[in-house]
Amino acid sequence: METETGLPHRSWWTPYLFLAPGLAMVALFSLWPFVNTVVLSLTDAQILRGGSFVGLDNYRRAFADPDFWVATGNSVLYLVVVVPCLVLLPLALAVLVQAKIPGIGFFRSAFYTPVIASAVVVGLIWQWVLRSDGLVNTVFQRLHLVSEPIPFLTDSAMLLVSAMIVTVWKGLGYYMVFYLAALGNVSATLHEAAAIDGAGPVRRFFSITVPQVKPMMLLVGTLSAISALRVFTEIYILGGESGGPGGGARTLPFLIRQVGLGFSGETGYASAISILLFLLTLVFSLLGRRLSNGDER
Repeated sequence: METETGLPHRSWWTPYLFLAPGLAMVALFSLWPFVNTVVLSLTDAQILRGGSFVGLDNYRRAFADPDFWVATGNSVLYLVVVVPCLVLLPLALAVLVQAKIPGIGFFRSAFYTPVIASAVVVGLIWQWVLRSDGLVNTVFQRLHLVSEPIPFLTDSAMLLVSAMIVTVWKGLGYYMVFYLAALGNVSATLHEAAAIDGAGPVRRFFSITVPQVKPMMLLVGTLSAISALRVFTEIYILGGESGGPGGGARTLPFLIRQVGLGFSGETGYASAISILLFLLTLVFSLLGRRLSNGDER
């Protein structure tokens, strides 16, 4: 059927027909697993057997479990340390590599290389660097800076710090690209006018560059917060199956894996911890969005 203008008539459901495949994929790979996790969290299910309904018992167990609070504290500490580093350091790098200096393209590529490397490969490299007979301890001892090897991987606190270093190192190049895109929109005229008025590079950076890229800083902060709360590979590669001595460096994702896929295989309890991690991540995501909306006003 054609309309009065001679164009084919389009049914109201046509746009939804084109959206249907994408929505089906989202429902299959995102919505259904989430709903299934919620249902499992209300049961005492294990890997090898189905569970019966137990209500909120798994959540009560989590709040009474010291391991849960240790893992939660480690995850929040991870976020508090890593996020400021991944907001500020990539911005500084982006400003530096944006400079028109011969050979700067090499450094731009070098900073991005860890991003394309596998997280497992990165973890193994840093494990070799930080172990007792590794590169860092060998150099420090030969320079007589330390008499005994620093326990980067054998002390829970040092292991957590080491994992943070790995996360920041791998994320520098990734978020640097975000800032390079934002810096490309900063007007060069503003910098030129400020320079004529006598403003130095530092003054121009804080008075012109930072306000212009502030929305990107909020976005990077939100993305890095979500990433920090999901950290697992770094802890697993550096600390092994137990998550460091006595499991002291375990984060929430690590605890979920240990509880759900460990010897006991308590998928119901692991699902409850997963939902609590989701809620914690949601809080920080909404906080980042609120800060972003407030900045736009």
